Amino acid sequence: MKQQFLEAGVVAGTHGVRGEVKVNPWADGPEFLTLFHTCRLGGRPAEIESARVHKSQVLLKLRGVDDLTAAAALRGAVVTVDRDDAPLPPGKVFVADLIGLPVLADGREIGKIAEVLNMPANDVYVVRGEREYMIPAVSEFLEAVDVDGGFVRVRLLEGMASDEN
Repeated sequence: MKQQFLEAGVVAGTHGVRGEVKVNPWADGPEFLTLFHTCRLGGRPAEIESARVHKSQVLLKLRGVDDLTAAAALRGAVVTVDRDDAPLPPGKVFVADLIGLPVLADGREIGKIAEVLNMPANDVYVVRGEREYMIPAVSEFLEAVDVDGGFVRVRLLEGMASDEN
């Protein structure tokens, strides 16, 4: 089942004395978090007054968080965003929707997606079952990614399993 709120980062610390927090983003890029007017911190709703990218982080100014003490209290809070506020381009899916999906190859289940590695050239799906597989998320190996149907179908090559040479 798809989660309504998607984890998008974590509050890493404070910035300045006026209540801004530094967020380490978990999205494809820090710009993603600047698109929202609301979020949730540790499960509580928060209104975003401003958001900007600073180096590889996002600086958020939240309504009601107006000083260093209030900002420091948020350190470690997970930032989530509403799925309905985060439209995806066609053909893209949220990593959170992939985790746990069964992966099929040659008509049989080889495992479930345990994690998605964001590599420079492309993402890599780590599939764990009786064996562990590292499958590049490219059209050559992905035959179907059906989040609504609840599966991913792949084409395997020799050497994709962790115990193959």
